[in-house]
Amino acid sequence: MTLPDTMKAVLLTGHGGLDRLEFRDDVPVPQPRAGEVLIRVGASAVNNTDVNTRTGWYSKAVRGDTNSAAQSGYDGATDADGGWSGALSFPRIQGADCCGDIVAVGEGVDAGRVGQRVLVRPMYHPAASDDPHALMTFGSERDGAFAQFTTVDAENAIAVDSPLTDIELASFPCAFSTAEGMIQRANLRAERVLITGASGGVGSAAIQLAKRRGAHVTAVTSPSKAEALRALGADATFGREDALPADAFDVVLDLVGGAHWPALLEALAVHGRYVTSGAIAGPIVELDLRTLYLKDQTLIGSTRQPPGVFADLVGYIERGEIRPVVAESFALSDIRSAQEAFLQKAHIGKIGLIVP
Repeated sequence: MTLPDTMKAVLLTGHGGLDRLEFRDDVPVPQPRAGEVLIRVGASAVNNTDVNTRTGWYSKAVRGDTNSAAQSGYDGATDADGGWSGALSFPRIQGADCCGDIVAVGEGVDAGRVGQRVLVRPMYHPAASDDPHALMTFGSERDGAFAQFTTVDAENAIAVDSPLTDIELASFPCAFSTAEGMIQRANLRAERVLITGASGGVGSAAIQLAKRRGAHVTAVTSPSKAEALRALGADATFGREDALPADAFDVVLDLVGGAHWPALLEALAVHGRYVTSGAIAGPIVELDLRTLYLKDQTLIGSTRQPPGVFADLVGYIERGEIRPVVAESFALSDIRSAQEAFLQKAHIGKIGLIVP
């Protein structure tokens, strides 16, 4: 195909409100460097990390929940640490979720990959870094999929063979890899698991991924969403304000944090494992160390993922072991409305973005 010189894309011009998202039609099409591929993006999706990065919520100066200033941004956020790995360069093209087709390759990449349908691994160790803990996030530390074209290291563009649509496939990468990373960190087996924030992208993904391991899944959600989460595989549900039973769960997968956090450790059994990859209700919590050490519990943070996590996920997709949950889709040019719908938290699963 003949590639254009410019493309449509959404630029994040700095930390702040929805006005920081600027849809443009004159953004230069990126060129794949050595070892990279150029992808024509078919679809992307909205994630909490997109909103949190825009508002600067990752800044240590911010202590509140992720939603209260998501429209206008956090006044206390600083550019020095507004991204989850520190300072970002602007303008930035966000979009951690990407399904598309390879249309060109850089030096050293097999030309036979042109035409291949791929999903992009959203989080990975940068190949050029000597720091074993270095982290690269697609759509954060480098430009992502809120654009017609994007580039990524060839090894992080994973071929996928599936009858699902682009918008359905784009619902998987960020949310499902986050959930799978949590589950693998917890070494979840056929055990009792409690999932908070269970109607969101990561939470609803965790329900499916836990069930495929034979776990008994209890989801924390609003009563209006309980039936839909049971249809996804949840065996039981609790309301967000319900009291949780003591010592009832072997694993807690927590995406919420906030004021109710102490109750999660009380609900966790002796030798239980708690895993977190989010704090939508607030990052500052109260920990009673007596609960932790008297019950021999383990607290686990989950962000970095071994490459096998995403490879496993693509295998689950191709074998039909998990299914997409797309609540609604918007055009990329309507990204502000998409984020507003996302912030209403009335949906289950993902809000998709169709790229022209």
